[in-house]
Amino acid sequence: MKNLNDIAKYLLLTNKSLFKQNPKITGLQVDSRKVKPGDLFICISGYTVDGHDFVDQAIENGAVAILAEKDINRDDLPILYVKDTNQALSFLANYFYDFPSNKLHLIGVTGTNGKTSITYLLDEIFRFNQDKTALIGTIQMKIADQVYPIANTTPEASFLQKSFKQMVDQEIDHCMMEVSSHALELGRVNGCDFDMAIYTNLSQDHLDFHQTMDDYLKAKTRLFHQLGNKYDSKQPKYAIINRDDVYYSHFEQATSQRVVTYGINHEADFLAKNIKLTANGTSFILQTMDDQLEITTPLIGKFNVYNMLAAIAAANLSGVPLTNIKSALEQSKGVRGRFEAVKGTHDFGVIIDFAHTPDSLENVLTTIRSFAQGKVYLVVGCGGDRDRSKRPLMAEIGEKYADCTILTSDNPRSEDPLAIIADMEEGMTTDRYFIEVNRAKAIHQAIQLANKNDIVLIAGKGHETTQIIGNEKFPFDDYQVAQQAIDNKTCSET
Repeated sequence: MKNLNDIAKYLLLTNKSLFKQNPKITGLQVDSRKVKPGDLFICISGYTVDGHDFVDQAIENGAVAILAEKDINRDDLPILYVKDTNQALSFLANYFYDFPSNKLHLIGVTGTNGKTSITYLLDEIFRFNQDKTALIGTIQMKIADQVYPIANTTPEASFLQKSFKQMVDQEIDHCMMEVSSHALELGRVNGCDFDMAIYTNLSQDHLDFHQTMDDYLKAKTRLFHQLGNKYDSKQPKYAIINRDDVYYSHFEQATSQRVVTYGINHEADFLAKNIKLTANGTSFILQTMDDQLEITTPLIGKFNVYNMLAAIAAANLSGVPLTNIKSALEQSKGVRGRFEAVKGTHDFGVIIDFAHTPDSLENVLTTIRSFAQGKVYLVVGCGGDRDRSKRPLMAEIGEKYADCTILTSDNPRSEDPLAIIADMEEGMTTDRYFIEVNRAKAIHQAIQLANKNDIVLIAGKGHETTQIIGNEKFPFDDYQVAQQAIDNKTCSET
């Protein structure tokens, strides 16, 4: 709880912004529908919604003051004006919740692919080590054993800092957070005191937002700038970087903290050698700075070796013994919607994966090709209101590695699904594909085509349980639809 005038002073506003009416602020809120009595309502100018249009609703719900960047035609309560409410929010949220990330061991993971898998692997390792954990990312936020839904991969600043405060109060040992390029560009994580920054890889994604790959790269490197210049022997900071990635040097040069590398193809501090990939799992020799041991895990694919190396490096640098890391990885359950096999009685394979970029789709398909004994069927679509340039690339990769591709809807949002598919078709040069705009029917079609030893990959949505059509979300779960399709196929064959 803070006085409004203390908030104004912290934001370096002039004395003209101080009020005789100096209410106690009990909370910060950017969504007028969630405002409670005593809250300060922050008007954020978003891409589709402008918070300044909802001031009246916020006041009706109990807001006692407003933070705005545009003129508000109200004189019945205090209004603080700043140049940029988005930027002010990150400063304000840190101050309001007493700079909670300074009291956490905070690990940020950024890159195009692998963020979710790495945070969940770290969660498994730390929990095996009897540590209390929290994670924030694409699927959910989890504090200890309590799960909370979130709207964005990296939430807005007030929610984030409030959550960090809750973690501090619950004496969490480690918090792992996916840090998206959007969050870095928009300043959502400004002021977060990261102890470790992990970089995975960079490939084409989000160019609808960043415009160019150079802009996308610059956004990602901000996390490494944010590690700062301070050296602390009690809690050192580390930049953990994929040595094999083409952008390695950009991230190495973006930080003044200690750089620790992981990789397969180049000498690295955490190196995987003698990798053996099978349909049932992966084994490799882990070579660290001062040790070597063999790891065998049910996780499948070379891309998962990279994810494991990043997690191993972060956990070991956080004080977890390699023997505990090895034990945790050897019993890892993986992550929902990430190379997840659909269980059941059938003589063909069905895999659900979040792959929604050209690079991630290629990684998954090449992994499948490494152990597939029969044909590979691919169900794939592209999201609407997102980077159009990757659509033909996704189809091209499908054609290259799959025996048959079914082009379908993903989350079309405001776009015509058939127009999205038409963009994808530009990447096709053969007739080894079908179009089925209804995603459920496309999944059923692929599974009906599958015979013994074939594999069906359903790509793009992974863990998601809704499909966004227009402005509405409808229940839709690739895993459940696939199970129904398998049941229908089994029944029709008996």
